[in-house]
Amino acid sequence: MTEKTETIAKNAKTNDAARPAIDIREVHKAFGSLHVLKGVSLTVMPGTVTVILGPSGSGKSTLLRMINQLETVSGGEIYVDGQLQGYKHEMHRGQDRLRRMSDHEIAEQRSRIGMVFQRFNLFPHKTVLENVMEAPVHVKGMSKADAKAEAVKDLTRVGMQNRLGHYPSELSGGQQQRVAIARAIAMHPDIMLFDEPTSALDPELVGEVLNVIRGLADDGMTMVVVTHEIAFAREVADQVVFMDGGVVVEKGGPEIIDNPESPRFRSFLASVL
Repeated sequence: MTEKTETIAKNAKTNDAARPAIDIREVHKAFGSLHVLKGVSLTVMPGTVTVILGPSGSGKSTLLRMINQLETVSGGEIYVDGQLQGYKHEMHRGQDRLRRMSDHEIAEQRSRIGMVFQRFNLFPHKTVLENVMEAPVHVKGMSKADAKAEAVKDLTRVGMQNRLGHYPSELSGGQQQRVAIARAIAMHPDIMLFDEPTSALDPELVGEVLNVIRGLADDGMTMVVVTHEIAFAREVADQVVFMDGGVVVEKGGPEIIDNPESPRFRSFLASVL
């Protein structure tokens, strides 16, 4: 048992009814006649790393976008730290019903979740430092002096402290993705979501981004990572989830990578390893 696992276990013993950081209950998502998610249920405990594997089109990225409310659910519920996402229960004429939250309320919920995408989406006309300062100043109302100090800390955390005055066009893909991670953690999220963060990178740059994510995992950040990096999943994940066809086919500890039960997971691993 690793030191991190021991810490998580101690926390769970302290509170036998430990609340999931993320609780996904029978979630469906349809785009017109296309049924992308078909009753997905999943829990992510605080301080753990869940890695989601699966072929293209299996619904992995859609699930992440729904956790962060970039897509709305067609059915089911998603809770983050015990709070229903996007909706409120309210009584109407003696009946409990769901009411869609206001944009402001949804933005408040979303501010607790950091997300890193395949593409870096940095502001090309702003420096590395300015990119990381942007949200704390304009979303959280932090002073520029405080935001700058925090941004320098976050950029140092991802190994970009020597590129503060550079523009995105002057950086490699791996460096841009590390800035994107710093930008996400600058908001001090409770949860980090990574949607194939290395898929747009040249192979030699993948390692530097995965090392940053490993560091966040070692610090106890709750994370959900969609990736095709099997070795990374085996090394870092507390929970591995395999999705295909909009459903969870298999889930468990990282040992399921070496001993998959389902034929579909076995065939997927055979194609990527």
